[in-house]
Amino acid sequence: MNAPAHSSTTALAAVLTIWTISAPVSAHALDKVRFGTDWLAEADHGGFYQALADGTYAKYGLDVEILQGGPGTHNRALLLTGKLDFYLGTQQEQLVGLEQGIPLVDVAAFYQKNAQVILAHPNAGIEEFADLASLETIYMTHGGFGAYFEWMKANFSGFRDEQFKPYNFSPAPFLADKGSAQQGLITAEPYEIQRQTGKEPKIFLLADSGYKPYATMITVQQSLVDMRPDLVQRFVDASIEGWYSYIYRDNGAANALIKKENPEMSDGQIDYAINKMKQYGIVDSGDALDKGIGCLTGERYKDLFDELVKVKLLKPDTDHTRAFDTRFSCKRVGMSLKD
Repeated sequence: MNAPAHSSTTALAAVLTIWTISAPVSAHALDKVRFGTDWLAEADHGGFYQALADGTYAKYGLDVEILQGGPGTHNRALLLTGKLDFYLGTQQEQLVGLEQGIPLVDVAAFYQKNAQVILAHPNAGIEEFADLASLETIYMTHGGFGAYFEWMKANFSGFRDEQFKPYNFSPAPFLADKGSAQQGLITAEPYEIQRQTGKEPKIFLLADSGYKPYATMITVQQSLVDMRPDLVQRFVDASIEGWYSYIYRDNGAANALIKKENPEMSDGQIDYAINKMKQYGIVDSGDALDKGIGCLTGERYKDLFDELVKVKLLKPDTDHTRAFDTRFSCKRVGMSLKD
């Protein structure tokens, strides 16, 4: 005996209702986001990989693809052409670009201290940052020579252009010359030098010597801020949670993803980098201690702007406030993950 038509219809409706309630959210319901970093996958990007690996981005309604930087990549240009939604930029890069009319804006700062360091040989009589001026050679990139070295010359006596020799991302010239120094990142070059020599070099963090730009910025097109502030906020908040989890909780899944993307990255390098981040307060210091990781303030932006004007890298009439937007950070997001 067949069931009445209305009974079958009612039963089908009930099944569909139950399926709709219990079915997982379709991937198509998530906002697709493309995020380009400034280099190959490494611990310096750990919080972003953490948010991807542990589902934090998905929790915020985001389907995030992280595109590595590195040799031959042009992720900042891809942001400008709209092929990326977010980019991992630097504060100085942003301010200089502002004078060129580039419509980008920083919305969060994950490195409260720039990780840039100058390295010297141990037992070479270099005990303070100012002592570096006595050396014959400092290996630097052309970018460093045109940026923080200008700050060094303006704020310490004895530094001179003749010290500059190009840094080719190998420590070999530095190791062969006991009267030299070398640039690096606190999370990278000191580890490799220690691995090769058995001794950690003398480390001078520029941020602890007065050079205080932010780094590891989330940079977006101004148009995205104007049209999709909700998307920007969710990406910032999820990334903040990712960084708290990476620094203070189990980061195994993120590190596995980093090594998958960059097979040359070792466990030793990653562990060293995380320890240095904590030791020197690279991520969690300053305003971040009270207002949360990623905090970006107008006061800090003004400080760097004044320094760049002082060394004639920016014009004094530049409207530096167009380079950043403070609405998306400093909200104490994710701080409970530190407990």
